[in-house]
Amino acid sequence: MFPVLVFPEFDPVLVQFGPLAIRWYALAYITALVIGWRLMRRLAVRAPAVATPLQVDDFLTWATLGVVLGGRFGYILFYQPGLYFSHPLAMLELWHGGMSFHGGMLGVVVALIVFTRRRGINLLGFADRLAVVVPVGLGLGRLANFINGELWGRPADPSLPWAMIFPRVDAIPRHPSEIYEALMEGVLLLCVMLLLARRITIRERAGLLTGIFLLGYAILRAIGEHFRQPDSFLNYLAFGTTMGQLLCIPMAVAGIALIVYSRRQPKLTPILLQDAA
Repeated sequence: MFPVLVFPEFDPVLVQFGPLAIRWYALAYITALVIGWRLMRRLAVRAPAVATPLQVDDFLTWATLGVVLGGRFGYILFYQPGLYFSHPLAMLELWHGGMSFHGGMLGVVVALIVFTRRRGINLLGFADRLAVVVPVGLGLGRLANFINGELWGRPADPSLPWAMIFPRVDAIPRHPSEIYEALMEGVLLLCVMLLLARRITIRERAGLLTGIFLLGYAILRAIGEHFRQPDSFLNYLAFGTTMGQLLCIPMAVAGIALIVYSRRQPKLTPILLQDAA
């Protein structure tokens, strides 16, 4: 017999004041938005500058709406359309989880296009700075998944030192796939993006950082899905893949296309911060 970890039953509510409950899930999103906002303010003005700190401040609201609305509707459309369209009010129950990164990404893309066009900002240059900080939200979101005891992993060898039993599921030792994904999509990808963003030769190629992020996330998410138990209402799809892996295919293609495109375009022209302010 091997000693196996047991998932600690965290309370999904961090603190409650009467009917007002602050949940770990919401705290993860709020913290990610604040950290990402502060980092992007610094990145936006680094040569070649693409936006002012004030413009980044204004985009925070757009990004929040894009993440929440896109993430929720993406989950509804990609994963459980039948359930939610038959019970429309359940769409509003965000505290039960159910957010899709791919949907959130599409929501932010729409927000980016509209915002940059209205403000006269270079779309890909601004997207590059945003792409650098996105892993912060990915990592914190996966930690929130772990605290909620959701998106658990596939059965693991009991001899694996960190194999974990999720009592709400069964008594089988499983991979804590939420932690795997937090480390890969959050910590590792963030470190790579920050290191690359330090080089002006990369920053001045509009679309390059965005392409690297999309390709990197697609690869790491596909690896993480290998350890994650597929959703019971979808199970395995064609060739043993999961919905998460299939959705990563167009992301990887878009990432490669952006990398190639960025290398063939003129270098980014910096804005004059005093004029843009």
